[in-house]
Amino acid sequence: MKLAVFDIGGTNIKCGSFQDNKIASIEKFATPKTFAGLKLQMHRFIDQHNFDGIAISAPGAVDKSSGTIKGISAVPYIHDRPIFKELQEEFSLPVAIENDANCAGICEVNIGAGKKFTNVAFIIIGTGIGGAIFINKKLYKGNHLFGGEFGLMQTSDGGTLSTRATIVKAASAYERQTGIDNIDGEKLFLLADQGDKLAQDLIDKVYNYLAVGLYNIEVSFDFDALIIGGGISAHKGFSAEISKRLYAELVKNKVSEIMPEVKECQYHNNANLYGAAYNFISDYAIEVGNGNN
Repeated sequence: MKLAVFDIGGTNIKCGSFQDNKIASIEKFATPKTFAGLKLQMHRFIDQHNFDGIAISAPGAVDKSSGTIKGISAVPYIHDRPIFKELQEEFSLPVAIENDANCAGICEVNIGAGKKFTNVAFIIIGTGIGGAIFINKKLYKGNHLFGGEFGLMQTSDGGTLSTRATIVKAASAYERQTGIDNIDGEKLFLLADQGDKLAQDLIDKVYNYLAVGLYNIEVSFDFDALIIGGGISAHKGFSAEISKRLYAELVKNKVSEIMPEVKECQYHNNANLYGAAYNFISDYAIEVGNGNN
């Protein structure tokens, strides 16, 4: 079995060829402005190969029962249209689509950091916070497809986890308070390591907000593991610090016995592509593992 896999983002689209449980021929192109442009770019990749299906990771609330993507995103033309049917007819191939955060989680639960666990929360930290919930290794999306939208959890000061608990927001706060431009997450960590008190305080707040957020997630579901994704998860010591602070919250509330494993995601930038492929495999009930499909 050979799949064309696509990861649709607001700025770029990544694509590759999935076969024998590996992704090859990874390419990237600018996200087209129209649906017609998207199909044209997909043709340019798909027509070079002999694919058996198309697997897509996309923003938004993917409703498989209606074959549509609900919600809003930076790619407006993919929403509220019969996109499953349109792409199947366009390419004469079976199509599977799932939300991008869910795809990243599917990857980690199937072949990554969450592989050995049964009940897992995948938390992705970027400009905002999203994620996915897995119960008995099955994706739980909820009645309204909002399962795993951890970033919408409210904080005690009237914000949300997405507006309070990301390094991106902390870096922006540093820029506002100092007048210094071009501060990103890595630069903020570097400043903190060099003794910058403001940078240290801003990062400390991020860790504290995350610890409380993860505490709420853990006491709600009692997960085996929390898998941390997003670019910042690769920063040395990030997951370990979150784990330490989460444990402190659990101890404070006398529930330390439910402490989960907190692990950095394994697949990082290619998680969405792999997750899209494994979502296709699940949707079409295809057996994999021996490399002979």
